[in-house]
Amino acid sequence: MKTYALSAYLQRFFTERLGAQMKASQNTVASYRDTFRLLLLYAADERKKEPTALQVADIDADLVAQFLTDLEKTRGNGARSRNTRLAAIRSFFKYVAVNEPQLLHHCQRVLAMPAKRHEKRAIDYLDRDEIEAVIAAPDLSTWHGRRDRAILLLTLQTGLRVTELITLTCDDIALGSGAHVRCMGKGRKERATPIRKDSIKLLRDWLAERKGKADDPLFISNRGTRLSRDAVEGIVRRHVDTASKTCKSLRSKRVTPHVLRHSAAMQLLHGGVDRTVIALWLGHESVETTQMYIHADMKMKEKAIAKTRPIEAKHGRYRPSDKLLSFLEAL
Repeated sequence: MKTYALSAYLQRFFTERLGAQMKASQNTVASYRDTFRLLLLYAADERKKEPTALQVADIDADLVAQFLTDLEKTRGNGARSRNTRLAAIRSFFKYVAVNEPQLLHHCQRVLAMPAKRHEKRAIDYLDRDEIEAVIAAPDLSTWHGRRDRAILLLTLQTGLRVTELITLTCDDIALGSGAHVRCMGKGRKERATPIRKDSIKLLRDWLAERKGKADDPLFISNRGTRLSRDAVEGIVRRHVDTASKTCKSLRSKRVTPHVLRHSAAMQLLHGGVDRTVIALWLGHESVETTQMYIHADMKMKEKAIAKTRPIEAKHGRYRPSDKLLSFLEAL
C-alpha cells in the first residue's frame, strides 16, 4: 500500500503553493507556520510518532476536530483563532486533494468541517471630531511629530493597512497631477489610492525632509530603519492618549491602526461613496466585506428611521382562523 509522507506535502505546500503560486505575505506564512507547528506536535503525541514519520492519513477529520477543541481548552483560543487555524488546515488539504486524487475522500472529510459560529461585534471607528483631534496631537516642532502626523493623516485618508503603510517607499508617493499612493495589498495585488490636497502638502514637506532615495522606506525610525507594526501601534496609541485630553469621547475607545482604517471607510460612506468604490479603495477581495461598515453606520440607520412614520393601526395580535394555522402559530 502506498504511503503519503506528510512532511513532503507540507514542504511543497509552503514553498510551491504559498511561496511561488500564491505569493502569500509574511504574515500569512507565519500564521500557517504556527498552525502546523501546533498541529504536528499534537498529532505526534496522539499517534505516538515523530513529526517527520507522520503520514497524511494520520491527520484525519477526527484528529483535526480534537486538535481544534484542544486549542480552545488548553490555550484559551477563541472561536476566531480556532477558525483561522482551521482555514490554514483546509488550505493545505485542498492542495493535497488536487495533487493526489487517491486522497480525495480523505481530504474532503477535513474540508467539510464547518467553521465555528461566533459573535460579530460592530466595528470601532472615529467620528470627524475625534479624527481631527488625533491628527492635531503630534508636536510639529519635532521630527517625530512631523513624521507621525504624516502617518496618521495618510492612514486616515487612504485606509492603508499597517503592513501596506510600513512597506511604502519614497517612490510610492506620486504628488504630481493625479496625486496618489501606490501599495501592495493582500494577495500581492497592487492598487493606487488618490490623495487629498491637505495630504499632498504634508507628504511633500515630509519627503523634502526625509531626503530618501526612491527605494528607501517612506517612514523610518530614529535609527533610520523601517518602522515595525509595533512601532506604528505605539505611535497611534501615544497620540490618541494626547488627543483624549481635549476630546473626551476618545477615552472610552481602544484605537488601533486598524480602527483608523475603519474610520477612513466610514468617512467615505458618510460622504455618499458607493460601497463597491469603498471596496476598491480599501483593497477588499469582495464587496461583501464592505457590508460591515453599513451595519456599523448608525447615522445611515437614523436617516432610514426618519423616513418612516408610525403605523396608524389598532393594536392587537393577529389570530389565525384555521386550526392548522393555529397549531403552527402556537409552536
